[in-house]
Amino acid sequence: MQCNTGGASAYHRRMNVSESPASGGSGVLIVGGGLVGASLAIALDAAGVAATLVETAAPRADAQPSYDERNLALARATVNGLDAIGVWRHAAARATPIRHIRVSRAGEFGSARIDADKQGVDALGWTLPARELGAALLRRLDECTRLTRLAPATLSALEPLADGWRARIDTADGPRGIDTPLLVGADGTHSFVRDRLGIEAGHHDYRQSLFVCTVTPERAHANRAFERFSDDGPIALLPLAERRCGLVLTVSADEADAVAALDDIGFLDLAQRRFGWRLGRLTRPGKRHPYAIHRVAATQLVAPHAVLVGNAAQTVHPIGAQGFNLGLRDALTLAELVTAATDPGDPALLAAYAARRAPDREGTMAMSHGLVRLACLEQPLLAPLRSLALLACDRLPPLQRALARRGMGFRGEPPRAVLERLP
Repeated sequence: MQCNTGGASAYHRRMNVSESPASGGSGVLIVGGGLVGASLAIALDAAGVAATLVETAAPRADAQPSYDERNLALARATVNGLDAIGVWRHAAARATPIRHIRVSRAGEFGSARIDADKQGVDALGWTLPARELGAALLRRLDECTRLTRLAPATLSALEPLADGWRARIDTADGPRGIDTPLLVGADGTHSFVRDRLGIEAGHHDYRQSLFVCTVTPERAHANRAFERFSDDGPIALLPLAERRCGLVLTVSADEADAVAALDDIGFLDLAQRRFGWRLGRLTRPGKRHPYAIHRVAATQLVAPHAVLVGNAAQTVHPIGAQGFNLGLRDALTLAELVTAATDPGDPALLAAYAARRAPDREGTMAMSHGLVRLACLEQPLLAPLRSLALLACDRLPPLQRALARRGMGFRGEPPRAVLERLP
C-alpha cells in the first residue's frame, strides 16, 4: 500500500480554509484529524482514493489534542499497518521495542510472561510517545497527493442526500458546503458525527483517573513492559529510549485531586508502593498528565452513507493499551473495503465493515472491561483463581500463544495491511 511520494510537495495541496472553494464534492469526508482520522486519510491516499480531512486543530503536532504526552504501546499489528501506509519510517527512530511483557497482581502468587523470541518475532510491539506518532503522521500527510485538508475547520451541520451527505464546514472565511458519498466520524469520544447521525452510545464511568509521565528506573528496563494489578487499579511501566520508562498509574476518582497535588517525591512514593521494586528505585518524574477514564460504546458502527471509527465508535479502558491499536484496525479495514469498491457509501460495503469489525471490537472491549472488573476488584475469593489463570497463561504454550497473538493485534479478521511482516 505504499504510494509514490516522489514530487509530492509539487502536487500536494494542504488546504487551509482561506484557500477552500465555497462548495464541492470531496470523495470520502473524514471528520477528525487525530491519530485514527489521520491514519485513515493516509491509507486512502496511499490507495489512490480521494478524501477530505476536516481538523479542528491547526496542522501542527502541538495543536492537535490527541498528539499529547501519553506513551503509546503499539501492538505489532499496528506497527505493521503504520509501515504499510508509509508512516513508520517517520517514527521508527524514536520507538522502543517491547521484547518482554510481565503481568502480575499485587499480593497474589503467579505471573504471566510473554517473550518475543518464544513467539518467533523480534518484538511484541513498540512504545512511542503520542506526540512523536502525531509528528510522523503530519509528515506523512504532507506527502499525500489526493488528500484535501481543511484545518482549522469544524463540522457544524449535516443534511442527508439521496446518495450521501451534505456537510457544512465552518471556517474563518465562512461556511463551506461539501457533498460526500461516505461520511466518516473519527472525531473522538464525544463525537459530533455520532450525535448528528442519531447513533446512541452506552457510557460507563469507571470512577478512575489515569496519570501518565516518564520516570527513570534504577535498573535498566531491558525492553520489558510491566502491567501490575491491585485493588487500587492497574499500573504499567513501558520501556522508552535512554533508560526512561513511561509510567501509567490508575487511581480512584476520589483520590485524583490529592494525587495531582502531590510533589514529585510524594508521587514517586505512591508509584513505588504500587509498582514495587522490580526495577529498583524510580526517579526523575516528568510532567504528570491526568485523564478521566470512561467507556463509551456506540450501539452501531454504521448508518446510511456513514461510519464511525476509533474513539467515536468505542472508547475503551486504557488497561492493556488497546485504544489506538483497535482504532487503527478500524481505519485500515475501512480503507481496504473502500479501495475495492466503486461506491464508498454502498450499504453492502458498510454492512461488511460492521461484520468484519465486530469480533475484534467486541472481544477487545470485553477483555479490557473484564480485566478491570476481575483483576482490580478486592475479592479474596477470586485471588486463587486469578493466580491460577496467570500461571496457566505463563506455563501452557497454546494459551500463551493465543494471548500473545491477541496482544500483538491479530484478532478476528484483521486488515491485510497489518499482516505484512516488517523487514
